[in-house]
Amino acid sequence: MIKTRPYLVSSVILMLLISLAGVSRASAEDEPDLPVTHQQFSFLHGVFADSSQGGFNLGNYRSPSSPICTTPTSSAANVNTDCEGLGIHNETAIAVNPTNSLNQIGSANDYQVFFSSGGYAIVTVYSRAHVTFDGGQTWSEYPIHYNNYAATGDPALAFDASGNAYLATLGFVWSQNRGCCTNPDILVAHSSDGGKNWTMPTRVAKGSGTFGSPGVLNDKEFLTAWGNGNAIVTWTPFNLGFKGGYISSPIYASVTHDGGNTWSKPNEISGSAAFCIGAQGGNACNQSQASVPVVAADGSIYVTFINFADPVTTGRDQYLVVKVDPNTGQRVAGPYNVGLVYDGFTDYPFNIDGRQTYQDSQFRSWAVGNMAADPTNAAHLAVIWSDMRNGPATDPDPYNTTTNSDVIVSQSLDGGATWSAPIAIAAAGDQFMPWGAYDTNGKLRIGYFDRSYDPANHKYGFTLASETSGGSLTFTFAQLTTALSDPTENNFWFSGRTPNPAFPNPTTFLGDYSGIATYSGGVVALWTDLRETACINVFCGSGQDAFYGSHP
Repeated sequence: MIKTRPYLVSSVILMLLISLAGVSRASAEDEPDLPVTHQQFSFLHGVFADSSQGGFNLGNYRSPSSPICTTPTSSAANVNTDCEGLGIHNETAIAVNPTNSLNQIGSANDYQVFFSSGGYAIVTVYSRAHVTFDGGQTWSEYPIHYNNYAATGDPALAFDASGNAYLATLGFVWSQNRGCCTNPDILVAHSSDGGKNWTMPTRVAKGSGTFGSPGVLNDKEFLTAWGNGNAIVTWTPFNLGFKGGYISSPIYASVTHDGGNTWSKPNEISGSAAFCIGAQGGNACNQSQASVPVVAADGSIYVTFINFADPVTTGRDQYLVVKVDPNTGQRVAGPYNVGLVYDGFTDYPFNIDGRQTYQDSQFRSWAVGNMAADPTNAAHLAVIWSDMRNGPATDPDPYNTTTNSDVIVSQSLDGGATWSAPIAIAAAGDQFMPWGAYDTNGKLRIGYFDRSYDPANHKYGFTLASETSGGSLTFTFAQLTTALSDPTENNFWFSGRTPNPAFPNPTTFLGDYSGIATYSGGVVALWTDLRETACINVFCGSGQDAFYGSHP
């Protein structure tokens, strides 16, 4: 039996056609689910190809001038890194140049909204580089030129030790015969000048088929880099059969040793993933997603990912870790079992699309986090996620239950072979979408969305938890956000329906992850923020912007 609760995956490929005479928004909510793992995305046929809508030319937006724009300089604690105006930003990533900490690069699912003379707003989706050279006070957006790709998403960022930057993303090609898009390729571009200029992306892995057809749907790529010109990217190829039916989803990896010009043949690294409880054979033990690689202090490479633990009884997952060869990207040890994830059939309530969510909410969520490596101790690793072990839903209706999602941490002191019992960072309300990193002193830092600031468990801020001493798994806390965001009502983006009149226009999508990075001076963070207002015609609501903050 295959677990039917879907994983959550890229929602960046959303083309909106909005009539300024009366707002009408197509969204992923209007499309059927792909089996097991995938949300179907909404495209409006002909938006790219039809130049009659005010002379729209996709090439103008795929390859704009550089830089595209620059924000005003600001010393505020929170800064909006977007300077293109109306648009959507979620699934944020950030990296700091180890040779110049004032140089930082962020990215996000970056939607660009353009108004045609024919009275339409057309939305494209291209991952930009949001670049600062003054430590986050001023941000310029620089394009990556995506050649024939119609859209991108799921960005990930890394610097190697020499200051070369790498940006990975999914690349979708317009499919003329299907009126939609091809299953995505894995793309990586690189920059040697701090993010101003980027190479044409190299295709690391090719997708095949289209949504709803047999093929390979690549998803959720992440990467890390080290030395001079070395990087590894990992991802999930979803193998799909008849009518897009799910077959399997192992984890793959590819490496470069020439600064991203060429990449090795992809290797499967998830191994047997055999720690299944009650699984009935077949592919039930090889359904994996959201892999994240890290480089240990001795140059070892570890990759963590989430995997079905019990697809029959509880529907819960587990975190696994493998060790891979930094030269070839091939698995050399593992998978090792980190711990059980409380994200099963009855742990979360579900939104109107059948996605996991939280109390009084419609935005989809999941348990996924990442792994961090201690720069002071090569054997010391931590895996971070969130789940409902301390407050499972009592009812599948989010408006008829309370929830208490917590950030969970487990650590290894022997290079990933064994792991401590997972502990929860207990707090009121819901904490979710965590991202962890060790600082230069070997202390774990974790950033996450946090609803403990709102007694009603609706609005969220962004919190940074800082370990009191290396390996202690005890933390102090700082709120990085200076304003709270409310995803439960009055949202502009992804808010086409109101299932409960007390919560009009809730958003159904905030992204699936956030980002932090550490350097000698502290921690920087980039998150999806809803504080600013977006309007088209007479309709207004909370926007989605990539906001930046820092902490010592």
